[in-house]
Amino acid sequence: MKFFVKQLSREDVTLTAYIPDTSKEMPWRDKRPAMLILPGGAYMFCSDREAEPMALAFAAKGYNAFVLRYSIGKGKAKFPAPLEDAEEALAMIIENAEEWHTDPEKIAAMGFSAGGHLCAALCTMGKVRPAASVLVYPCILSSIGEILAEPIPSVDEKVDELTPPAFITAASTDDAVPIENSLAYATALAKAGINFEMHIYDPGYHGYSLADKVVYNKEVAADVEHIRPWFDNCIRWLDTKFDLI
Repeated sequence: MKFFVKQLSREDVTLTAYIPDTSKEMPWRDKRPAMLILPGGAYMFCSDREAEPMALAFAAKGYNAFVLRYSIGKGKAKFPAPLEDAEEALAMIIENAEEWHTDPEKIAAMGFSAGGHLCAALCTMGKVRPAASVLVYPCILSSIGEILAEPIPSVDEKVDELTPPAFITAASTDDAVPIENSLAYATALAKAGINFEMHIYDPGYHGYSLADKVVYNKEVAADVEHIRPWFDNCIRWLDTKFDLI
């Protein structure tokens, strides 16, 4: 696997690449689909639990993975700075698709919590947009900006005909980001005629990531075992969208 970090235009903004090696034994994997991963963290930090573990999980499923550590903190995270970071990261992956063995037509983006807001912003407002999106307990509504580093726009209001299809997962009992956020984005997609798949779990809570022992101790992981299938469902959905099945 090739592992490297690229510095982006803004200070402290980086793109970390996880690119599995190619092999003559698997010529059909010379160009892979890719996932741009936007961790959560309330625009105050980028969660490690939603960064490398997710990248390695996607790499194991045949995807190139890229983790963006975008602008965070009071002032630095003022919108649209993080969106500009995400646009730059996506453009970089597209521009280097040949060297990085990536299919430029099969690049998705995923975001968790505040990273979910950034992902949805990239999908609805971005100058360059991914081919699909994965939103995991996403912040969507401007009202949730009260607990974030900076105010945010309601991205459900920005859905248009260029918005890519989405896979959405969240918990109905999330006490940090109310489920209304996920429902609002799904409703906007439905009204625009854009396909999506949605998995809402009960019970559950915010920040479950892979919901396994990679990201939690075994006691906590046992409590969210019923949520764990979301990742396999996500891979199935993506593989179908990208005609990889």
